[in-house]
Amino acid sequence: MDVELDTRMRAAAFEQVRLLNATRDHLASDDLSQGFVFENERIPLVNPQRGIFKPKQMRYLLSIRTVFPRPGARIWYDDQRRVHKQVYDSSDFVDYAFMGNNPKAADNRWLREACEQRIPIIYFIGIAPGRFIPFVPAYIAHWNRETLKASVGFGDPMEYIEGRFIDNEPARRYALQSVKQRLHQASFRQAVLAAYDGRCALTGLPEPMLLDAAHIVSDKHEMLGQPVVPNGIPLSKIHHAAFDAHLLGIDPDFRMHISPRLMEQNDGPMLEALKRLHNESIRLPARIRDRPDRERLAMRFEEFRARV
Repeated sequence: MDVELDTRMRAAAFEQVRLLNATRDHLASDDLSQGFVFENERIPLVNPQRGIFKPKQMRYLLSIRTVFPRPGARIWYDDQRRVHKQVYDSSDFVDYAFMGNNPKAADNRWLREACEQRIPIIYFIGIAPGRFIPFVPAYIAHWNRETLKASVGFGDPMEYIEGRFIDNEPARRYALQSVKQRLHQASFRQAVLAAYDGRCALTGLPEPMLLDAAHIVSDKHEMLGQPVVPNGIPLSKIHHAAFDAHLLGIDPDFRMHISPRLMEQNDGPMLEALKRLHNESIRLPARIRDRPDRERLAMRFEEFRARV
């Protein structure tokens, strides 16, 4: 297989992932199954049955994938359960388990070759069953036949030349911070939206592309700022902006309050729709444990009242 051809195909795959990223906050299994087009041929991005993937048209590994287990499903590999924690805790690399126990198996040889050649790859990390965040470029930094694991690093797209990734520690650590932030935001958003059946808690708007997962207490707060569902509320973009600007408040009894500054204005249907929320109750998730934490709401509502 021609190395130059492999490099061009890899660039096409990366570009397809970047285009998808531009319009989606995560990729679904259907997005991955569509693959990418290179010289009028459609080439897969992943193998839906395996985590390590090299298209037959390419010389080197293209992608690796870690799925998010369905509730109650068996966890086959340690990295399924540990990858999020590793990303958050790491300052360098994330472990990736070999396929099976044979280092000489084809999938594991692809990992080794990618490590030896410093090949840039795509790492699809699951944030929910069937939903993934792609990280481009990633690379295989180490390959260990004894532990049956590889180490995955992340890097700057500008730091590889002619298809070979250059392991640059400052760039790697900087990229890892971006990975942590994206994974944190996507995982939190996915969990919050799922708890509310994908609808805005204020209006019931069901379009995911128009919804954010708003923190009740900022993640900068050490005690109460954790990325957990009771610290989140799904809000449409405009309601999120109003909530962050303290023009809209939610009290510990789940009632909405609109700032007098807005209540006194008269300027069209958008503002009137906001004003009609005053003293109404938010929509709550079905599970009691997913409902907004009253202590957090009280803290946030005091900030709202201080601005009134």
